[in-house]
Amino acid sequence: MIVPRSKLLFWVAAVVLPFALLAAVVPGAAPVCILFVGGLGLAALADALGSRRSFGGIRIELAPVVRMSKDREGKLEVRIRNEPPRQISLRVALGLPREIPAVSEELDVVLSAESQWSRLVWICVPIKRGDYRIESAYVEGTSFLGLWSVREAVPVQSEIRVYPNLLAERRNLAALFLNRGGFGFHLQRQVGKGRDFEKLREYVPGDSFDEIYWKATARRAKPITKVFQIERTQEIYVVVDASRLSARETVSRAAGASILERLVTAALVLGLAAGQQRDLFGLLAFTNKVETFVRARNGKAHYSACRDALYTLQPRTVTPDFDELCTFIRLRLRRRALIVFLTSLDDPAIAEDFVRNVDLIRRQHLVMVNMIRPPGTTLMFTDPVASVDDLYRQVGGHLRWQKLRQLEKTLRRRGVLFSLIENERLSADLVSQYLSIKQRQLI
Repeated sequence: MIVPRSKLLFWVAAVVLPFALLAAVVPGAAPVCILFVGGLGLAALADALGSRRSFGGIRIELAPVVRMSKDREGKLEVRIRNEPPRQISLRVALGLPREIPAVSEELDVVLSAESQWSRLVWICVPIKRGDYRIESAYVEGTSFLGLWSVREAVPVQSEIRVYPNLLAERRNLAALFLNRGGFGFHLQRQVGKGRDFEKLREYVPGDSFDEIYWKATARRAKPITKVFQIERTQEIYVVVDASRLSARETVSRAAGASILERLVTAALVLGLAAGQQRDLFGLLAFTNKVETFVRARNGKAHYSACRDALYTLQPRTVTPDFDELCTFIRLRLRRRALIVFLTSLDDPAIAEDFVRNVDLIRRQHLVMVNMIRPPGTTLMFTDPVASVDDLYRQVGGHLRWQKLRQLEKTLRRRGVLFSLIENERLSADLVSQYLSIKQRQLI
């Protein structure tokens, strides 16, 4: 595609218009006028035909996979191959998606006659996590005489992966990630002994009395001792709810941040904390079915696999199916583990369904439920009342808070831990709960 440049328009105004006016006023000068106008036309036509080969040997390459973080500045490198090397000025633009705006939409570059490769860097700030593709780049150059701009779309292939931004959460938990995990924590009573039960055997002189299993001793009418093995690494699973309630927006500094966005970030931060503690970390994402399942492991490669499984997760307008989820967990997870649910239970029907189905897994695993506190769900008169509307609003918030408190008591009777957490404190409180459970040997 070619378009006229201002230089061509200038010569048209400087040559065609005066000579056309001269031919109209002085008919005898018409042949000379036609000669000049025709010469300009032939020059413009020849320049246009010659520009068809302007991009011969020019190729644009991008990295196959580019990784960025949401709301953080990222760099996208573009390499331009110029073969055979020749000096040429180009204007380059990329077909970036709307979710990845660039600081400059187009960049100018002068290809050197001494080098086969040139390099451009786009500065981008992604505003939404997900998987995006760039399939075309746009190049503009000038013809030999500079009368035309030559434009061409060049096919490229590049995948941009925008991950959640964990910078703020890592700063809040800097003591943990700087190997100062005990900083700021209080000593708590340890329930377990730092070891796992292995088997039963007959009493041997020298065994401690607190290791005698009295129930088995009574049944067999002779002393029976419990044998323990050194505690193995523990399994931590985070279960992320991506159903319709997770699509709601939170009261956050980031405009338009959904509940799911906060849940995904908290899950990845907990994965980092589990890696620091040398535990095995896994995850599940579910809606009305199990969307993603990553079995618990450790290591940098495994954490990257968990991050890749979550960064494209988007909420769906369906009701969560806890029946299928708990059945899946019961069948797949044989070893006792800490299962952390990140969900919303402020819908009474969904809460009732969860309470009914959690019985499938609560005896085998330690279950912990974390929920972001809905806006306005607080004790009455927590905030000042300035009008009658504020009073009714606080009454409604108090009733919602009371229902969640009743749900907490119901789950606690079943051995399930329930926490209502402030939005900005979700990641920090989640890690604190995990470290407290690990310290007390509750798993």
